[in-house]
Amino acid sequence: MRVLVAGAGYVGGELAVRLAQAGHEVLALRRSPRPEEGVQRPRVRWLACDLTDAGALRELPLAGVEALAYLVAADARDEAAYRRAYVDGLAAVLEQLRAQASLRRVLFASSTSLYAQDDGSWLDEASLAEPQHFTGRIVREAERLVQRADCTAVALRLGGIYGPGRASLLERVRAGTAALPGAPHYTNRIQRDDAARACAHLLGLESPAPRYVGVDSEPANQADVLRWLSARLGSAPPRGAYDANGAATGKRCRNDLLRASGFAFEFPSYREGYGALLGS
Repeated sequence: MRVLVAGAGYVGGELAVRLAQAGHEVLALRRSPRPEEGVQRPRVRWLACDLTDAGALRELPLAGVEALAYLVAADARDEAAYRRAYVDGLAAVLEQLRAQASLRRVLFASSTSLYAQDDGSWLDEASLAEPQHFTGRIVREAERLVQRADCTAVALRLGGIYGPGRASLLERVRAGTAALPGAPHYTNRIQRDDAARACAHLLGLESPAPRYVGVDSEPANQADVLRWLSARLGSAPPRGAYDANGAATGKRCRNDLLRASGFAFEFPSYREGYGALLGS
């Protein structure tokens, strides 16, 4: 299968390599002309392009692309940047690929930020997704755009992504600057490699659902995560007062549908994920 990975950054770059290792022909599109210096990512053709530049897109070797994995990130946290990345860029790439008449599958990396619930609720693919912030609203608009594509389309709603080179929570605990929430606050995360593996899995799934929640199997109280990390690091306990009987905030996302599709997590909770980063 010939695959275009648009947004070959932290997760997309890992996905591109995994797809290539599985025998697929991979085009990896990113803003900069090559992967990070010193990172070896073989058997992938790296391309640099502004996704909103129709002329530049027409110059790319996209003939025969059968699958698109769209994993872009906005280059700034403002509404215009989000719209360029998630809606304008996606629309431009889809239009260009439609002209090739070979596109059969689209995977869009969405976000659990689409869920505005903030009371500790359990949520899944059928839960109400009416985001209040512009970031979530624009990503939700992109999901709808993907679902209108003339091919099989899948949205993977990813939780907070962490892993090698992206473990700020661990570093705050190590530095003694992490603070406990005042009451239970539920968080949803997924390790980078599992996020890339889930994307590859859904690209190859014969009859996927239109959307999946991409989080690990243990939505975790932030206080539990901080205390576990502190114990593992042997650092001072996190600062702040914590009331276990206080009103819960955050949300708890279920990954049941993703696991039922045949996907198995390498890092089913924060313990395995952060444990690997700590070398155990």
